Amino acid sequence: MVSFYPGPSRVYPKVKRYLQDAYRDDILSINHRSDEFIALSTRTVSLLKEKLSVPADYTVYFVSSATESWEIIAQSLIKTQSIHLFNGAFGKKWFEYTNRITGNALAYPFNLQEKLRPLACKSGDLICITQNETSNGTQVSNKLIRKVKEKNPDYILAVDATSSMAGIELDFASADVWFASVQKCFGLPAGLGILMCSPRALKRAQDVNNQQHYNSLLLLDDMMQKFQTPYTPNVLDIYLLMRVMESVKPIDKVSKTIRSRYKKWEVFFDTKSERLNLLARDKAIRSHTVLAVETSAEKTKKIKLAAARAGFVLGNGYGEWKDTTFRIANFPAIQRKEIARLMDFLYSFI
Repeated sequence: MVSFYPGPSRVYPKVKRYLQDAYRDDILSINHRSDEFIALSTRTVSLLKEKLSVPADYTVYFVSSATESWEIIAQSLIKTQSIHLFNGAFGKKWFEYTNRITGNALAYPFNLQEKLRPLACKSGDLICITQNETSNGTQVSNKLIRKVKEKNPDYILAVDATSSMAGIELDFASADVWFASVQKCFGLPAGLGILMCSPRALKRAQDVNNQQHYNSLLLLDDMMQKFQTPYTPNVLDIYLLMRVMESVKPIDKVSKTIRSRYKKWEVFFDTKSERLNLLARDKAIRSHTVLAVETSAEKTKKIKLAAARAGFVLGNGYGEWKDTTFRIANFPAIQRKEIARLMDFLYSFI
């Protein structure tokens, strides 16, 4: 079976060898306070910054998931109120999760078929944006994120890049906090999250001074100064991340490949099919890493069942589009020949 599910998704084929290497080299038994782990952590952080073009003064933290990052941000970076700009289910979940913790989150939903409007906020001190909305196949461009920052220079800007980090180029300097999980564009098994913070974000954490939780940002930062974590981390996934980062091309080259594959999908659905359409109509807002394909509920069900028989795992629709869409991951670990096979399969339904 070839998984096109948008997370957890297909892992890089070379991960099988990396797992064997990890067992052979006793990585699974490394003590997370040992010199061996510190060397592993240091090397992995260095590679992430190098391959993804992360600013040198940003700090990288290892957490369990993107969902944990929601919690860290809510506990450690909000002084008064958070502002949430979203057009889909995961942005809404981030808002709802934060509101349960703080009781003071403010939602600014916008329409699926519209671009995010970079307005100057009148309240709060932290803005939350979902860069790639996995539920509906849309994204917010680097340009728009920069505009949000320009219009709100005193705010901390946090960006959920769960389904795009390591797949497309991101302008990390345009925001203060970025986070993702590795089971998508990193091509790894689930169980590890990456959180990146600017010096401004750390200054905010110092002002808030919340140290009541095991994953408070100040505690994470204190331990990361020694390239350690305040809890026992997923050492295996960190090792696999290091190995993948050693082998992948720099993000500008990876992003070029992803855009090229996306363009082929765009041509496929926009010009060859009248019965299968990308959910996002405006090309400017379409995600390059997750495609949400819309059709009738009956055809959606038929396609997913036939795909499973043909050896493909497609993503289910999500939220309000659960019955009338299916989703296709366009992640780096998916091979070109696998995409060609899926296109050939879908031809019979267009």
